[in-house]
Amino acid sequence: MKHSESHIHQKGSSFLGSYQDYLGEFVYGGIDGSVTTFAVVTGAVGAGMDSSVILILGFANLFADGFAMSVGAYMSSKSEKQNYTKHKNLEYWEVEHLPEIEREEIEDIYRKKGFEEPLLGQVVNVITQDKDRWVNEMMKDELNMIEDTKSPFQTGLVTFLSFIFIGLIPLGVYVFDFLSPVQNLFFWSSALTALGFILIGYLKSIVTQSGILRGISETLILGGLAAFVAYFIGDFLGKIIN
Repeated sequence: MKHSESHIHQKGSSFLGSYQDYLGEFVYGGIDGSVTTFAVVTGAVGAGMDSSVILILGFANLFADGFAMSVGAYMSSKSEKQNYTKHKNLEYWEVEHLPEIEREEIEDIYRKKGFEEPLLGQVVNVITQDKDRWVNEMMKDELNMIEDTKSPFQTGLVTFLSFIFIGLIPLGVYVFDFLSPVQNLFFWSSALTALGFILIGYLKSIVTQSGILRGISETLILGGLAAFVAYFIGDFLGKIIN
């Protein structure tokens, strides 16, 4: 029984760890999705556009920007992995063909960490006896590069889903109004969006390990400023064009 409980606990920890790995992408996509979509809504309201136009502009922005953002996240993650692999292959080549130079570099690294003989020589011997360990040390301590284990595809997918999921909040009331009339559309859209900002701000505080109130307030202020600018630009352009 103890073995089974331990196994279940390990699986739970593994799932939680996997979830937390992509929490940053979820927050990143959610902030952008909610802020940009709400800015489109407020700009359209400022210009005096009908609900149907707001829906068209909102959904067009939601999926176009969400796709573009997810592609950018995917390409960025993939490029980082390719760059890491390139430098790691180079380190393997140097360990294979220039072992003395690479050994001296390991010695310098650990000497700077405070190791002295005879312990220094023992540590260097242990490291250089295994090429994989040797290369990993060079990647971490010489090049300051740490391998990103996250999947580029999953990084892009989480970013896209977060952008769509959180970005739908400002449009939710307008979708509902299309099916059944709702009073004070912009008020309810703003209220629901504020709740979305609070959720994303809370998750942001977890990712950045900062205060919850700070994370929430920063997100609310960012979204509010974007909406303020969009509304008055929409209002200004609407008066000029009309």
